[in-house]
Amino acid sequence: MFNLIETIGYIFSFLFGACFGSFANVVIYRMPLGESVVRPGSRCGSCQRPIAWYYNIPIISWVFLRGKCAYCGKSYSIRYMFVELLTAILFVLSYHYAGSIYTLVEYDLFIFGLVVCTFIDLDYMILPDEFTLSGILLGMMGAWLNPEREFMPALLGVVLGGGFLWATAYFYFLITKQDGMGGGDIKLLAWIGAVLGWQAIPFVIMSSAIIGSIVGLFLARKSQKGLKTVIPFGPYLALGAVLYLFGGESIANWYLSLFLPHFS
Repeated sequence: MFNLIETIGYIFSFLFGACFGSFANVVIYRMPLGESVVRPGSRCGSCQRPIAWYYNIPIISWVFLRGKCAYCGKSYSIRYMFVELLTAILFVLSYHYAGSIYTLVEYDLFIFGLVVCTFIDLDYMILPDEFTLSGILLGMMGAWLNPEREFMPALLGVVLGGGFLWATAYFYFLITKQDGMGGGDIKLLAWIGAVLGWQAIPFVIMSSAIIGSIVGLFLARKSQKGLKTVIPFGPYLALGAVLYLFGGESIANWYLSLFLPHFS
């Protein structure tokens, strides 16, 4: 049955997400360079002319201008539109799955942070502390204030998530005398645990490891370095968190009830 209010909610979520995706592009580009994400306003990287607002409408402007600058004709990467569209779709899913306005706000902030961290990690192999550490803090505050969440599962999520990857990295170093995982990944999984709770950690670890292994083997075959090819793990942790957020929670709960019934 058609629900007008719900339909309006989906539309606004998409538009809101597209705007956040546009801002995510700014953060992804400027933050690793140490530049302000607020000033100056958006401008063409080639001719340096400020982009007028009507040429800076998320998704629509890229399609209308065919991915080129309106002034000098310089081509823009399709990734700009992809980030905007991806964030918009994830915000729609957030609206669909969130149970309250408190949870919706938490989900949207979480998704925005994951999108930014994913593409910065892909570009620079770093996960900014400005997002991971502040994400842990916001996740703990959300668990304290959101009536749909509890504080202890979030605290255990930080300990279990960060602790598991720290232990993995530590024992890998003892065996190989090489660093196998960055501190950013540890903080990212702790952030995920703070928002989603400790129950999400096994699912996120398993799903990210499986997907990361498949992609890693594919990239290794394409690279001259073979199995020594270095790939960022942050994007797969973020993907695992999104999968848990939008359907994976039922799988995780089934797994816990099957093998750890007292903890489910």
